[in-house]
Amino acid sequence: MNHSERFVFIAEWYDPNASLFRRYELLFYPGDGSVEMHDVKNHRTFLKRTKYEDLHLEDLFIGNKVNVFSRQLVLIDYGDQYTARQLGSKKEKTLALIKPDAVSKAGEIIEIINKAGFTLTKLKMMTLSRKEATDFHIDHQSRPFLNELIQFITSGPIIAMEILRDDAICEWKKLLGPANSGLARTDAPGSIRAVFGTDGIRNAAHGPDSLSCAAREMELFFPSSGVCGPANTAKFTNCTTCCIVKPHAISEGLLGKILMAIRDAGFEISAMQMFNMDRVNVEEFYEVYKGVVSEYNEMVTEMYSGPCVAMEIQQTNPTMTFREFCGPADPEIARHLRPGTLRAIFGKTKIQNAVHCTDLPEDGLLEVR
Repeated sequence: MNHSERFVFIAEWYDPNASLFRRYELLFYPGDGSVEMHDVKNHRTFLKRTKYEDLHLEDLFIGNKVNVFSRQLVLIDYGDQYTARQLGSKKEKTLALIKPDAVSKAGEIIEIINKAGFTLTKLKMMTLSRKEATDFHIDHQSRPFLNELIQFITSGPIIAMEILRDDAICEWKKLLGPANSGLARTDAPGSIRAVFGTDGIRNAAHGPDSLSCAAREMELFFPSSGVCGPANTAKFTNCTTCCIVKPHAISEGLLGKILMAIRDAGFEISAMQMFNMDRVNVEEFYEVYKGVVSEYNEMVTEMYSGPCVAMEIQQTNPTMTFREFCGPADPEIARHLRPGTLRAIFGKTKIQNAVHCTDLPEDGLLEVR
């Protein structure tokens, strides 16, 4: 690999002390994984070229939030023409929708998405009203099976995702296979619809056919106007507890495997959404650990270092049983004492231990909210 090759982005960081945004040039060298930063306003070097293992080439796209030495930067533009040509020419976003019949197989489908080289940038479990379902199926308004489509898509929760890669629309359609699952089993037997679908209506998942369709559908599920979009599926009962898949686990492509493990252990994921938390939010969320856990600052930094996925988990006495399933906070201890737990299997260190879970029964509903 060419160690002199570099990619340049314009990035913004919000300085809470000065209450203003500061702009930097962020340089990334894929040859050795090093980074460099320049202060745009003052025309000076802010960070000399330094190796940084927590930033990867797949993290670099416009609109993403990346964490560099505890600073959360928003990538707002390409810094030079070379970067724009190399990284921007074919990068596409598309909608990946898991339909009601395949929500129980979300882990397997997300694992397929990760292995195909997609980056998951948004995710939300939701339910559609009849009007939202009609708007979604606007291209089928004259079809005789429209009512059946609407009844099916509103029959239970769905999972909407925004996914990113080169030629995303085309590549996602290839993974899906033919719209009719029966035909898919003949023509594309390894495709998502062949494996998880039933017929032409109950066909597991959806993907738009074009850039314009993708833009319209993503606006429906993830509105840019600030409105909240379709309702989430949270139940907010006393039988719920909170689980958060941490940023390092999302970055390592472990979300699908973790979802499968939770389901196979007998828990129900009743709500799920991807978030990018800022430091203030994380400090508030972790306030109960301040002054109690020596790794508090490192815990905070990890949780806002990238996107995380929060889940509402349901089972009888969910907090105690789910906390036991997560295992000890230190993955090394978990691997010795509770080798089948989430942290034993997916955790790396006491900070990067794959998941956060509610510790106290009385906090379960509070954390979910």
